Amino acid sequence: MSGPATGRRKRAYALRALLPCLALIALEMPSARAQTLTPDLLRPVRDGFITPQDSPLRKTSENTADKTSDAANEERLRDKDRPAPSRIGNIPTYGLPAANGASDSGYDSLNRTRKKPKFYPGQARPKPPPGPGSPAAATNMPAISNGRVRLSIPPSESANKTPIPPAMAGTVEGQPPRKRLKIDDDPFGAVGDYAGAFLIKSAVELRGGYDTNPGRLPTPVAAPFWVVAPEFLAVSDWERHALVADLRGSFTGYGNSLPSNFDGGISPAPTNINRPDFLGHVDGRLDVTEDTDVTSQMRLRVATDNPGSPNIQAGLASYPVYATFGGTLGFDQRFNRLQFSAGGTVDRTVYQNSTLTDGSISGNADRAFNQYGGIGRVSYDLMPGLKPFVEVEGDSRFHDEQVDNFSFARNSSGGYAKAGTSFEFSRLLTGEISVGFAERNYADPRLDRLSGLLTASSLTWTATPLTSAKFYSTTSIDETIVPGVSGVLTHTYTFEVDHDFRRWLTAIGKFTYGTYDYQGDGRTDQTYSLEGDLIYKMTRNLWLKATLQRNILNSNVPLASSASTVMMLGVRLQN
Repeated sequence: MSGPATGRRKRAYALRALLPCLALIALEMPSARAQTLTPDLLRPVRDGFITPQDSPLRKTSENTADKTSDAANEERLRDKDRPAPSRIGNIPTYGLPAANGASDSGYDSLNRTRKKPKFYPGQARPKPPPGPGSPAAATNMPAISNGRVRLSIPPSESANKTPIPPAMAGTVEGQPPRKRLKIDDDPFGAVGDYAGAFLIKSAVELRGGYDTNPGRLPTPVAAPFWVVAPEFLAVSDWERHALVADLRGSFTGYGNSLPSNFDGGISPAPTNINRPDFLGHVDGRLDVTEDTDVTSQMRLRVATDNPGSPNIQAGLASYPVYATFGGTLGFDQRFNRLQFSAGGTVDRTVYQNSTLTDGSISGNADRAFNQYGGIGRVSYDLMPGLKPFVEVEGDSRFHDEQVDNFSFARNSSGGYAKAGTSFEFSRLLTGEISVGFAERNYADPRLDRLSGLLTASSLTWTATPLTSAKFYSTTSIDETIVPGVSGVLTHTYTFEVDHDFRRWLTAIGKFTYGTYDYQGDGRTDQTYSLEGDLIYKMTRNLWLKATLQRNILNSNVPLASSASTVMMLGVRLQN
């Protein structure tokens, strides 16, 4: 219908529809009041007025039932700042409310979804129950020795195995648990064999290489060489007492000889530079009582003078070999933390006659001597891992001939005194260090008294399970035949770093510094040695080794300095 009253009629219809709505609002019906604005009202999901049962955002804590209802949300928003009700006059309640914690474990009357357990990557999952009402499968997680659960089961435990007796398997009822074997610290080390009550280990190294200056001449003369180095170790396995034999030797042979003439004169190095080297000792301990031990040692040293030494006679056909052998007999007595050690020593040194290039023989009887001495040590176990000590030694040397070939009487007496400590800190830093003073007086008044600072140390620092550092230092007073020189005060310092790239691949870096003080004529020598080794351990019985070494000798005497580079490749066979 059209006309001027059309708009008025439409407004009347709208007003008649709006009036009942206003009346309902005025009456504040409960159904309308229950649909107030809440955080869940604006959820853009189906049935957004309530939280879905399987929603990952649904809270499952013990207070979930109190915090998810719309009435509770409305009350919390409206009365956020309302003070807590007073407890005066109220009866206190103790314990936990009913069904506390039911959302995480046990029976849940609301039938809410439980939290699923979290597993580490690779960890074994428990199998689901076979059907409704069946109990949950127990999580059979294998535990290791420290009680922690292993992440996964190695295939070797589930593989088919040969049956073993129950006593070995540890399945006998009442049998105590079997003790696990210690992890092998050196999985590629020699195992050895037992002969009676002795553990015997043996090895031999075969090496070949090239030395740019084997004679340590001012003008280098190179030569190829080969080395054979056997080793033998026997250790007793007794309940009381002990016996250890450690024998190590080597022989170095060169492919060519050195010239007998050098720079228009006689060569200071022999023409045949092959030389042996052996060091062996047998140590014994007899346990008399719990606090008293009798100790002994027999030792043997076979070697030659070092190349480049002034003790080497010019015009030699080969190095003269010397041998030093002797023994020590002593005792150790402990009084609680205090320990006394003392012993007597006897040694003899003899030299082989020298053969010259012209075929003549030169005797070395003037260099042979006997040495008698004694040594004492007092130590106190101050605390676990720290044991300070004081050590004193004295000896006398008597030569077979009263005077040497240069008419000097070289009989002498001397000794040393030093103080230090042995320590062991958490197995990371172990060793011994000491400082003292050494002195020796000679029968010939023309030979000055020889004295100097004494340092001795042996330290091992385990930086990481794969890296270790070692430091060694020694001091000795050596004999010499140089006219007018009392003796040689020798200091040697060695620093070594070992690193395992793998348990079967080891790199070793070593630096050695030494000083030789020839007291009497002002000669001083300094030696430097830089060495790098790479060891490839194929098996426990077969190792491969490569070595690169640089040796330098600096002397204040003209034409006495030298340098050499050594390259070696070898194989080690051990058992």
